[in-house]
Order: sequence, then structure tokens, then C-alpha cells
Amino acid sequence: MLTLPALKIQQFAKEFYLLNLSAGDVDRLVRFEVLGQAGVEGKKARKPKASGVNWGELEKKVGTSDKAFQRPIIRKKIDELAQYYTSCRESDALPAIPGAVILTTDATVPFTPSGANPFLGLIQLPEEEGTLRALDGQHRLLALAALLHDPAASEEDRAAARRLQVPAILFAGLSDDQVVELFVTINAKHTRLNASLLVSLSGRQLYGDARMGKVHDVIRALNNQASSPLAGQIKLLGVGPGRVQQAGLAQEMKQMLDDLERKDPALAARFEAEAKEFFLAYFKEIARVFATAWDGKKYSIKSSIALRAFLQVTPEILSRALAAGGASRADALRTVLVPWAEGIGSARFETAGAWRAKVAGGGRETSRLLARELVAALGGAP
Repeated sequence: MLTLPALKIQQFAKEFYLLNLSAGDVDRLVRFEVLGQAGVEGKKARKPKASGVNWGELEKKVGTSDKAFQRPIIRKKIDELAQYYTSCRESDALPAIPGAVILTTDATVPFTPSGANPFLGLIQLPEEEGTLRALDGQHRLLALAALLHDPAASEEDRAAARRLQVPAILFAGLSDDQVVELFVTINAKHTRLNASLLVSLSGRQLYGDARMGKVHDVIRALNNQASSPLAGQIKLLGVGPGRVQQAGLAQEMKQMLDDLERKDPALAARFEAEAKEFFLAYFKEIARVFATAWDGKKYSIKSSIALRAFLQVTPEILSRALAAGGASRADALRTVLVPWAEGIGSARFETAGAWRAKVAGGGRETSRLLARELVAALGGAP
């Protein structure tokens, strides 16, 4: 039996439990069953997706039945969630699964209170495979399984994924018709966001912090301007075709501006007023210096980890660009970044080569390591 801490919730005559499961336990204990004959909806992509989903392994997890109530699994949704989980791991900006999934079990679940609070205690779950069923959140859990079984991931990454904690609500002992009724209640009605609210959320109204509003403007320009080398690459508000989450970049850029203000308030104020133009020119020059990596498919230079490293070294680049002078901002940046072509080179970002070899303790530490290399490659003082 698997013994877990639990919070018992009492609502009228019904009880259910709030649990904290490891991803490894979820992968082992939860079974997935969908209505109809197609377990996974849609055709397989001709080329492997960037998320690295092992569809053969994933499809083995999904059973079909005319008595099931879940819809077939949507392939695109799994792909997008798997990519999102990967970006969360790399950026350290947001939790991957911030809300509880809902599970059911036919098994008897003994609950033993511990301490003075009768609603806090321990429950025991059978450890047989498939003892739990996904009532709500099956796509989130299957995307997590994709992360666990990604053949391209290192053993260190898979081990980290297995330790990921998943908040879960567990209903035990419900009849089949009660489970279906609960499923319908959860999924029949959804709150639709008003279009005007979405427009407001995309602008400064989202930010009470004026600096964060300016950061948002910079990131939006990097993503939306056709001349930007990052055009279409950033997920603004967590949606869109881009591969990099806005939140991680915004967090890094704001931290950099805060640090710069503490060291040199006058320079920070001047830089912040011109930040949009500076970063557009800066990333254009990065794309030129590392052209092979930037335009290649087997490089991680446009990952959240790499982009955050480039943001971390901005104060050093700014200082050197001001010292270098030049006819234009682009000329000054070109002069400053010349040493990166030989001192770093595109090979540093090759995913299966130096990039993987230098992954160090997660996304944040890997960004810091790369940032130190970037500064060192610039040579002596400006």
C-alpha cells in the first residue's frame, strides 16, 4: 500500500481528499480510458515534434471503451503541454501544474487522522497499476508522462520529472453513474473571457508596476515586429505559436533593470527609455554573430535558458557599447560582440553537443553559467 498525507474535505454527506502525488506515482497508478475506438485523435506528425513526445509509448497508456466518458486524446494539446512543461523547467518562472487534477478510484481508501485536526491525516492507496482514473486533467497527466518517457531527455532530466509533485483531488467509492455525473458537471459549463478583457490584459493594465509595463512593451516588440529576430518566437500571455514563455524573459529583464538601477540610477533611467530600440538591435546582432545556430534547427540558442543569459549580460554589453561609441547603436554593438564569434561560437549552442554537456543544475544555473562564459569571452575591461 502507498501511504500519503492527505487533507479530507467534507461537503454535506460526501468526502474527498486533497493529495500531493509524485509524477512517478501518477505515471504508475493512473489509467486512461476514452470513449470510442480512437484513443488518440489525429494523425501522427511526419516529423517528430520539438516536445519529444514518444507517441508509441503514450498510446499504450490510453485504452478505449464504449462505457468510458472521456473524449479521445488530442495530439496537438499533448504536444503543446509537453513543450510548456519543458519551458517551465528551463525558466523556473511558473509552476507546470498549478491546479489540482481530479482522480477517482473504486478501491477502498482508509483515512487515519493524525494530530488534533480530524481532517488532516494519512490515506492508503493500493499500488496496483491503473488503480486511479483521471476524471479531469488527463491531457496534463499524459503530457507529464511524455516528459517522463522522452527518449531525447537525459537521465537527470527524467529523474527531475519523476520527482515533480502533482496536486490531486481524489474521489473514492463513487458509483459509475456518479462519476459520469461529476464529469458532466465539471465540463458542461465554462467561463468565456470577454474579448475586451483580453485586450486589457495584453497591455499595461495587467501591470501595477510601471517598470514591468515597460518590460512587457519591450518583449511585445521583440515578438511582434517583423524585423525582430525573435518575431513570433515568444508566447505572450502563455498562448501562440512561440516556444519561449514571456514570463521567464520578463522576470529576467526586470531583475536586470532593478540591479542596474541600484548600481547606476542615471544610466538605468537613460537605458530604460531606449530599452525597446536597444534590445531589437542587440538581438539582431546576436543573430548575426551566431548565424549558424540562430538559423539552425539543432541548436538551443533561442531557448529560454539562452535568452535569459543574453539578458543577464546586458549591463556589461551596455557599458562596453557606450565606451566603444560609433555612428549608431548597431555599430557599437557590432564592435562589442565581435569576440563572441570565436570565443563562444555557434557550436556552444548545439543541442546534442556542448549545450547538453554544460547543462548545470537546472535552467537558472545553466543560464548563469552561460552568462559567465559570455562575459569572459568579451575579454578585458571596456
